[in-house]
Amino acid sequence: MLVKDVLRTLDLGNSVAEHDEALERYFVETEAFRRLVRDEGDIVAGDKGTGKTALYRILQRRYRGIDDLRGVEVISAFNPVGNPVFQRLAEGDVLEEGQYTSIWKAYFLSLIGNWLLAIYEDGLTEPMRSLDGLLGRLGLRSKDASANAVFSGLVNLVRRITNPRSAEAAISLGPAGLPVVVPKIEFDDPGPPAPARIVPHEEAYELLERVLEEENLTVWVVLDRLDEAFQGFPQAEVPALRALLRTYLDLREFERIRPKLFLRRDLFRRVTTGGFVNLTHVNARRIDIEWDDDDLFDLLYRRLLESHEFTAALQVELESSKVFAAVFVDKVDPGSRKPTTWSWMLSRIRDGNGIKPPRNLIDLVKKAQDAQLRQEARSAAEFLPGSPVIGSEALKRGLAALSTERVEDTLLAEAGDYAPMIERFRRGKTEHNEASLAEQLGVGAEEARGAAKVLREIGFLEQVGDSLKVPMLYRDGLGMTQGKAFPAAAVAADNEEE
Repeated sequence: MLVKDVLRTLDLGNSVAEHDEALERYFVETEAFRRLVRDEGDIVAGDKGTGKTALYRILQRRYRGIDDLRGVEVISAFNPVGNPVFQRLAEGDVLEEGQYTSIWKAYFLSLIGNWLLAIYEDGLTEPMRSLDGLLGRLGLRSKDASANAVFSGLVNLVRRITNPRSAEAAISLGPAGLPVVVPKIEFDDPGPPAPARIVPHEEAYELLERVLEEENLTVWVVLDRLDEAFQGFPQAEVPALRALLRTYLDLREFERIRPKLFLRRDLFRRVTTGGFVNLTHVNARRIDIEWDDDDLFDLLYRRLLESHEFTAALQVELESSKVFAAVFVDKVDPGSRKPTTWSWMLSRIRDGNGIKPPRNLIDLVKKAQDAQLRQEARSAAEFLPGSPVIGSEALKRGLAALSTERVEDTLLAEAGDYAPMIERFRRGKTEHNEASLAEQLGVGAEEARGAAKVLREIGFLEQVGDSLKVPMLYRDGLGMTQGKAFPAAAVAADNEEE
C-alpha cells in the first residue's frame, strides 16, 4: 500500500460547524458547554473559529436528553443557512436604539407566541386565546412560526409604521411599547385619524409568561450569526446590537423567557465600547469559550478516530499518543532545542492574544494532508506501518496555506478601518519597537502607540518583552521575514521558537 492510499482515507470532517454533518460524533464537551446547559450564563462569547455555532448545534440536538434542561424548549431565533434573516433590519433607514429595542422585544414576543400557538392550536387555553388575540391586534400573528417568516413579517410591519403613506400609520415606533396599527379605511370625509394605541411591553410579556407558566415551560431563544447580520451596514450594527443587549437585560425579569446570545468577542467589545449601562450585569451572565491544549488534542484525536478506514490502515493501537505519532513526524525541525510537532502546531495556530481556535487546528492538518498528497503524487512512497504519513515539509506548506487563508478571511476581513494599516506590514519584518512601528505605519510616535493598542486587541500584534511581534499564524500570509525591524542592541542569537 502507498502512503497516498492511506492519506486519501483520512476524513477530518469540516472545520466549519454549519457544514459538518458528523459534528455530533466528535464534539468535545468543553466547560463552556457544561456551563451553558447548567444555565450559568446567557451571553456566549468566543473568537471566530472557537466553536460558537458547534455549541449551538449540539445544544439544539441534545437538549431534550439533558437532565438539567427538563422543561426547557430551545427555539432558534435565526436561520442557520443563507443570508442572516436580521439583514432585513439593516436594509432600511437607521433607527434609534430605542426603536431597535422595541423591534427586538416584538420579535421575541412574536417568535415564542406563534411557536406556542402552533403547538397547542387544537386546544387553546384561555390565556392562549388572549395571546392569540394580542398578536393579531399587533399585526404579529403568523401561521408560519419559523424565525424567517416571523422576522420578515415584523420587518414589513415596521416599514409600514416608519414609512407611512397616510394617516393609518400616524403611530410611531418607540421604546415604550408595541403599536396597534389601525387599518386604513377611505371615506370622502375621513375626519381625524384613530387615536394611537400602544401595548406596553411589560403587559405583553406578562401574558406570555402566564401562558408558559401554565404549561410549565421555559423557552430559550437562541441567536447566532449576529456577526454576519449587519455586514455592509456598519451604521446600523452598533445601535441594533446594543438594543439587543438592552432587550436581554429587560427580559431578565421574566423567569421563563431566556434569550441566549452567541456573540463574537470582538463584536461584543465593539458594541459595548464607549460605555454600556449595566454592563456588569451582562458580564455576570457571560460565558467565554476557551480551549486549552488538552481540549484541542482531544478534538483532533476524536476526529482521527472517527476516520475508521484511515485508523485501520495505520495498523496502530488506538491510543491517543500512538495515533498522533503514526500520523505526524516527531519534530517539524531537527534539533534538541526544537519543539515537538504538537507544540509547533499550537504555536502556529494562535493569534497575538493567545487564542487557539479549533478551526485553525483542523484546517492546518487538512492543508498539511493536501500538501503531503501533492508530494506523494510527484513521488509515491510505500507505506510502512509505524512511519508517519504527514511529514515536515507538508506541515510547513500547510501552515503557509492556513496563514494566507486566515489573513484574508479573518484578519483583514474583520479589521475594518485598520485593514490598510495591517497591509503596511506586508513583506516587512516580524518584530518591532515603538520607533520602527511608527516608521512602518508612517505616523508619529503617539499615533503609533494608539495603533499598537488596537492591533494587540485584534490579535495581530503581541507584546513580547519590549518588542511587538506578529504571531506566526499571520506571517506567511503577509509574506513577512523573520527578524527585527530595528537595530539590535547587541549581537545575540534570536532564540524565538521556530
